[in-house]
Amino acid sequence: MINKMTVNVAGVDFKNPLITASGTFGYGREYEQFYSLDKLGGISIKGTTDKPRMGNLSPRIAETPMGMLNSVGLENPGIDYFIEETLPWLLTKNTTIVANIAGSTPEACGEVAEKLDSTDIHMIELNISCPNVKQGGAAFGTSAKTAYDVVSKVRQKTKKPLMVKLSPNVTSIVEIAKAAQSAGADALSLINTLLGMRIDINTKRPILRNNVGGLSGPAIFPVAVRMVWQVYKAVDIPIVGGGGISSAEDAIEMMIAGASAFQVGTAIFTDPYSPINILDGIDKWMTENNIKDINEIVGTVLEW
Repeated sequence: MINKMTVNVAGVDFKNPLITASGTFGYGREYEQFYSLDKLGGISIKGTTDKPRMGNLSPRIAETPMGMLNSVGLENPGIDYFIEETLPWLLTKNTTIVANIAGSTPEACGEVAEKLDSTDIHMIELNISCPNVKQGGAAFGTSAKTAYDVVSKVRQKTKKPLMVKLSPNVTSIVEIAKAAQSAGADALSLINTLLGMRIDINTKRPILRNNVGGLSGPAIFPVAVRMVWQVYKAVDIPIVGGGGISSAEDAIEMMIAGASAFQVGTAIFTDPYSPINILDGIDKWMTENNIKDINEIVGTVLEW
């Protein structure tokens, strides 16, 4: 690449703006057979909790028009295993590592963040789309108050740069974003998956054992662009955009809407080389449009 692709999000440097989205890239081990992980701007690891989780019962993946549903349920080996067994390997890969964390209570989220505080992880990404067991199972990220509460708890437990991943299943994404910023978030990532459902017409049962799941893929891309655009105008912290990005054009559009960096997820399932192809496409577009620094395009949408 000949153009300047480096970006900085909340004081954290990324060699390019592409971050693989949590839950879609694992820890990168399986993809290293295709290309060197140092080609990526960053890796957001699969969601990690205080204790190991088995996840939901199968079936937990379903195809949809222009996307997929998942209800994996945060299956992971727990934070202690990650720190001891996986993080040392990841830190040798010459890319920025983002620890996506989750929990069923603010305290559990804080505990995970506190354990990461003494490691060399570059950034924490707090998933606030998880059900809050103390509030009847409603997701933290569906109200400004609960979002503020969980972000505040995590902020108290870590000095690491803190990015908060927002749920789109809300009445006002802007209010949630403002709450996260006021609680101490250094950056925001959006969007997480939209709640969806598929039904087998022969059995009349939902295809997913959990009945509902998170919709991702190209179908949600326009929603993600809209929400990034709205939040960019409302907050003073950087945004990492994601949701259905599958091409260089999508990534560029997301950055024009206001994202300083972007995440690629579901596209990797259909084409493991999609992150590399997207980066090559961005570089080509920059050359064709005489743009030397990718940061020049952030938030440059011209509204009617």
